[in-house]
Amino acid sequence: MDTPTLLAHLEHHDTALTLPRGAALRWDDAGLHRAAHTEDAEGYALLGLAPGVRPWQRARVLLQILAASQAGLDDRTRAVQARVARVLTLGLPPGHVITALLALRRLRANHKHTTRAALRFVLEHPGADALIAARRPALLDCFEHALGTATARGCARRIDAGDTASDYLRRRLLRFLTDPAAAPARVQALYRAGEHAGDPAGPLPDEPVLAVDAVRERPATITATNRGDIAATLVHLYRGGPAEDLYVALGRYVGDAASAFPRFPGTVALVLDASASMRGYGDREWAVLSQAVALRMVLSQVCDRVEVVEAGGDERAPRGATDLAAGVLDALGTGPDLVAVVSDGYENVFPGDLARVAASLPGAGITVPVVFCHALFTGSDDLALRRPAPSLPQRGFWHQDDFAELLPWMFGHCAAGAPWLRAALHARLDVLDRQADGLTARIAA
Repeated sequence: MDTPTLLAHLEHHDTALTLPRGAALRWDDAGLHRAAHTEDAEGYALLGLAPGVRPWQRARVLLQILAASQAGLDDRTRAVQARVARVLTLGLPPGHVITALLALRRLRANHKHTTRAALRFVLEHPGADALIAARRPALLDCFEHALGTATARGCARRIDAGDTASDYLRRRLLRFLTDPAAAPARVQALYRAGEHAGDPAGPLPDEPVLAVDAVRERPATITATNRGDIAATLVHLYRGGPAEDLYVALGRYVGDAASAFPRFPGTVALVLDASASMRGYGDREWAVLSQAVALRMVLSQVCDRVEVVEAGGDERAPRGATDLAAGVLDALGTGPDLVAVVSDGYENVFPGDLARVAASLPGAGITVPVVFCHALFTGSDDLALRRPAPSLPQRGFWHQDDFAELLPWMFGHCAAGAPWLRAALHARLDVLDRQADGLTARIAA
């Protein structure tokens, strides 16, 4: 399966996993996940961490990598899957993780890596005590499935008798854990042998303890200058602010934003809509164009080569009508790996021309991917009259923070983007893994 199709599915399909009593596990896209895992186990696991992937899809990725055998996988791939599983057990709502672990029991799937992930969630999760209090029967099922019922109950009996570190416990339970000292009390709690066994169940914590995606607060009122530092600085420049100080700040903001991404070893041809509609008017003046230019500036530092084709006027003096079709043809002439059209979507020179050009490219033997990046004022803009080429892959952006999802989506459409996306997701995994280490260190302390 190609990466753009799988990533689009992970970002937009979010039905819950369901475990109806006495019936088969309901997992409507299981075949898709199995095929993607079989084709590229490491890349599949990493895509579960891509920005914007829906929580229930991440739960499916967790379920798939824990349910599948690791026979035939190399050490690197096994390590990546283990790290992704650890991040997801901390970065998903606990209820999602419990559903995935119970699904493993329903599927009768158990491997050493499955056992390790399940035991660490049940016994070492930062909120394990609250989780056990709220969902003790479910977590007991997960615990007994991970170890096997007879072994789990044997460990519980020994712990209840005062054993905390015998060879029996080390070989059957403690060797799977990073903090064995915390295990005995929680095993007792699972079997209602702890001192608080009679306490009523509390609510199930519903927030992840690790933020996989950065938390974004949408401003109550969206203006031209609260859409990210780069765009805000550009708006001040366009409106005649003190240029010297603003240019210094602009360079710093662009450098900071670009540093979050690995280098893209290819060429992007950017068709930049610089028509009159991109400038806007009133309170929205310069808002949309500044965000489009912010994207252009970040791409110029991330990509080896960026070719800019402006449609209409130019970014400092937007004017005239929008001829995106001619811009795409000019962009293709630069020999790019990817053509990205950045526009508000108002095509007022030969309406429908871009759609006709896009439809004719395959017949002309042109295989360079073309994507459409909608420059928006807010994330909820009405695009009913702003889709000049519905057949092209499309994605909207209105804030600088959207670049974290926009760039992987863009580069994922071209061959040169596959190694870039993998490198970006490896870097993301490294960051999340360090944060998970911090959570574990606080627990052990």
